[in-house]
Amino acid sequence: MTTQKTHKVASRSPLPARLSMLFVCALWIVPTLGVVLTSFRTVDATNSSGWWTLLAHPGGLSDLTTGNYSQAIEQADLGTAFLNSVAITLPAVFLPILIAAFAAYAFTFMTFKGRDTLFIVIVSLLVVPNYVAFVPIIKLYSSVHLNGTFPAAWLAHIGFGMSLAVYILRNYMATLPKDIIESAKIDGASHYQTFYRLILPMSAPALASFAIFQFLWVWNDLLVALIFVGPGDKQPITMAANQLLGQQGTGWELVTAGGLFSMLVPLVVFLALQRYFVRGLTSGAVKG
Repeated sequence: MTTQKTHKVASRSPLPARLSMLFVCALWIVPTLGVVLTSFRTVDATNSSGWWTLLAHPGGLSDLTTGNYSQAIEQADLGTAFLNSVAITLPAVFLPILIAAFAAYAFTFMTFKGRDTLFIVIVSLLVVPNYVAFVPIIKLYSSVHLNGTFPAAWLAHIGFGMSLAVYILRNYMATLPKDIIESAKIDGASHYQTFYRLILPMSAPALASFAIFQFLWVWNDLLVALIFVGPGDKQPITMAANQLLGQQGTGWELVTAGGLFSMLVPLVVFLALQRYFVRGLTSGAVKG
């Protein structure tokens, strides 16, 4: 009887909750649908009417073309920009994960003076906007001739993403069973052995969660790339796609095509790691 009542209560969703959910879904789906349809429209159709006219007059679907994609790839050299984005993103994802994993292990399983205070300081950096550090970083890069290079983007992304990485990994590691760690100590395992053989494999969901966050952030970034890399032969795909927009605000059909082309890799990464995503984020939220 209790189970049946619980099932009935759970199956009844209030109407305002359903309407709110539909509204939020529409906020995401409608713009995305507009981008997809615009990327297949001709120049004349894009300049003369909005993409929503295709919904009112489905006959216009026969005029859709894939030529925008080939033109965008050739005009903006998206192939080279794609490889540049890969060269920027991969080190900017793996390096902070490795460094933050070491730090999270120390904050969780090692005791030293000022540990909690240092952790609070690192986490508090999450509220500091990234752009407030741009001017001193640019001056520092100029003194060591790093501006306009891949390492400039790597270091910037690593520094800006480190606080979130330490926070996520430390919270997850705090939920791991302490008995396993104590058993490893009794067996004579060092901190390095415990970290590599026990903690890292057990922290795979949290590592994957941060990897998704960092990958999407770095791959879709325009501001950091614009400031620290700049236009040229090393520009990432976000900058190349942005240059498809004309002087008078024309070329939206090419911009949307380039944007969708750049979305392919993030979609594959998210779909491949999605099973770890929620698990890694919520494991440290509730204890019991």
